[in-house]
Amino acid sequence: MLILRCPAQLQLLEETLRKSLPTTLPVLGTVMTVARGNPASHEVLVDSWPNFSIVLTRLRPEDHRDPRDHYTNQLSVFYRDKGALQALLEGTEAVTWERAFQILGMQDGLDQAVQEVASARGLKVE
Repeated sequence: MLILRCPAQLQLLEETLRKSLPTTLPVLGTVMTVARGNPASHEVLVDSWPNFSIVLTRLRPEDHRDPRDHYTNQLSVFYRDKGALQALLEGTEAVTWERAFQILGMQDGLDQAVQEVASARGLKVE
């Protein structure tokens, strides 16, 4: 996963996400916040640039203070295909399964994908 920090990249991402409202709403707000100074210490990750399949927003890992606090470890996701979501959940360090977290998204299949990966890892999802 690539962390976008460049203002031009964030602006282009924002414009792209606006075209897919309302499904992009969970990540769009954070992208806008990061592009405008990032007072909340969030980061924006994509699987590739500029042709991304998935966008993930989260609090910077160094700002996590309590690994049991699922509000602090809140993730938002927008994906163009379920394969990208599955790859994100299974094979990257972007989602830290050792911590409590909640993941927000408006697309069908998100809950099912999280349940499947958690089950494969022997974890319980609420």
